[in-house]
Amino acid sequence: MTKTFHSSGDVIADRRADYARMLAEGGEHEAAADLMMQALELVPDWAAGWDLVGSYHEKAGSLAQAISAWRRLEALDDDGIFGATLKLAAHDAGPAGRGTAIGYVEALFDQYAPQFEASLVGKLDYRVPEILDRMLDEEMTRMAISRFAKAIDLGCGTGLMGQRLRRKVDYLEGVDISAAMIAETARKGIYDRLQKGELVAALNARRADADLVTAADVFIYCGALQPVLAALMPALRPGGLVAFSLEAHDEGEEAIFLRPSLRYAHGVQATRDALVVAGLDVLRFDTAVLRFDRGAPINGILVVARKPPVELTAANDGGEGDGDVAA
Repeated sequence: MTKTFHSSGDVIADRRADYARMLAEGGEHEAAADLMMQALELVPDWAAGWDLVGSYHEKAGSLAQAISAWRRLEALDDDGIFGATLKLAAHDAGPAGRGTAIGYVEALFDQYAPQFEASLVGKLDYRVPEILDRMLDEEMTRMAISRFAKAIDLGCGTGLMGQRLRRKVDYLEGVDISAAMIAETARKGIYDRLQKGELVAALNARRADADLVTAADVFIYCGALQPVLAALMPALRPGGLVAFSLEAHDEGEEAIFLRPSLRYAHGVQATRDALVVAGLDVLRFDTAVLRFDRGAPINGILVVARKPPVELTAANDGGEGDGDVAA
């Protein structure tokens, strides 16, 4: 990851790092790692340098040396912006967390924001907003819902999901952990309100004020679904819908699996179970290719689910309902 590649403070070390990057761009990763180690002899506490060394060793196939570099990086990077803990976990060299690595995700997308759409849509054939939008349209028709009064687009990014939601929502909010992403999408005028924040914290600040919540390729950075869904349920109005995507894995019965890409993949059955435990009614549960990564298809899970309407919730409590407010 090249984000936050700042000066080491040493001119010679910076020059060697520049040469190392040129070697890596030419496919000479082992030589690049050796040159970076020479730079780090001059500035041994340079976190960005250790991140580059780990990356070059990994690409050269020297995993043991990459792990050694990431361990040093983990000790230096108090804010976790380089994702050393995730990298170690993804290579079975450390425990995987179950929540969002906030520092890493924020820094990743702050760096990614300027080229986000060109890369994701133009190069990786990204299809999630299109698929989720079509699924929502089909469920709206089936349920005779004409519009949503209020929607929250979690991990709104540059507005790829939001621009599809705009035509069916009266008031649209976007939440994203990255200030740079918020700045990019603010220029488009898609959302009525934009908020910078971590999604669980943003949801916990709400109580039953959303008719629709979307999360296109967002929960893949969150790990376990249960804390997210537990925060989501109180934020939805009775009868409200949630639509989201996940990367899927086939690693046996594992609920979640941290890939070398540092994105979490979720098990199909474990995802179904998490939705049931959260109290959501599953309306759609589909699988599809979400995009391509290095030429390989990334298979995923696409979900549309519903918070039970007041009538059902009240019936379970022995009371009377007030009607479905999602329509």
